[in-house]
Amino acid sequence: MELSIEKLRKLCTADNIRITMHAAKRLEQRGILLKDVIACVQSGKIIEQYPDDHPFPSCLILGYSVGDKHLHAVIGSNDEFLFLITAYYPTTDKWENDFETRKEK
Repeated sequence: MELSIEKLRKLCTADNIRITMHAAKRLEQRGILLKDVIACVQSGKIIEQYPDDHPFPSCLILGYSVGDKHLHAVIGSNDEFLFLITAYYPTTDKWENDFETRKEK
């Protein structure tokens, strides 16, 4: 099942987001706050779909943090909650300048 940004935006409230242990560690290391992730989902677009992820389908969203920096968030959903898998500020060593296209290895 592919996720839609419209549905994710409707679910995207602080009360509806579940943060994995991995994501909590990474957010702290990277100085990313929950409000940045919410801003990313609300401003962003889905650039990759992972429909076969377990336990729920997930996707990569490119959006903007509260400070207007490009932000990537990997979000899964069961249609009731959002599950934050990770979030990071994309860099041009792995992404093209549009931050939507992965560079070839």
